[in-house]
Amino acid sequence: MKILAFTDTHGSLQALKRIEQKVKTQKPDLLVCSGDISIFEHGIVGIMRRLNRLNKKIIIIHGNHEDDSTFRKLSKVFKNIVFVHKNYFIENNILFLGYGGGGFTLIDREFDKIANIKFKKTIKNNQNKKIILVTHAPPYKTRLDKLIQGHCGSKSIRHFVEKNRIDLLICGHLHENFGKEDKIKKTKIVNPGPFGKIIII
Repeated sequence: MKILAFTDTHGSLQALKRIEQKVKTQKPDLLVCSGDISIFEHGIVGIMRRLNRLNKKIIIIHGNHEDDSTFRKLSKVFKNIVFVHKNYFIENNILFLGYGGGGFTLIDREFDKIANIKFKKTIKNNQNKKIILVTHAPPYKTRLDKLIQGHCGSKSIRHFVEKNRIDLLICGHLHENFGKEDKIKKTKIVNPGPFGKIIII
């Protein structure tokens, strides 16, 4: 499957145009967004409408600039938007797990609760599928969470990835690390940035 992943567009018209262009030229099977498509939800309906017009399924979570209730409501209005926060979605034998928001804590108790009960059970029931985890926050101690002052990602996400079979983790949040990739064991980790990145899985 060919995925166009992107994150943290923050209402940028330039970023949206680049995503639209890549959809036309690269012809991905679907899109994956790791949140923060707006600046504190300003113009979010118009942004969602524009993404919906791409006529590709978009697996999406909210970022720290958005509220999950807004995304939940809008995903019912726009047929191509699939909101997966604390949930999952299956397409072409790939299991997508989603957890949005946050990005500012090393330990996320809410993620731990969802991941260790619901996500683990979902993975167990889909052992024949590829697994993609979509989070806003990057995992701890990778190239994707390193800033000048040190690592600031989520230890909760890293622990879950280390203990479970995740093929790919798509995340965002830290603008300084747009476009960077890394690995945790066999899991590929990508911050695709606002202009989007094609990933084949």
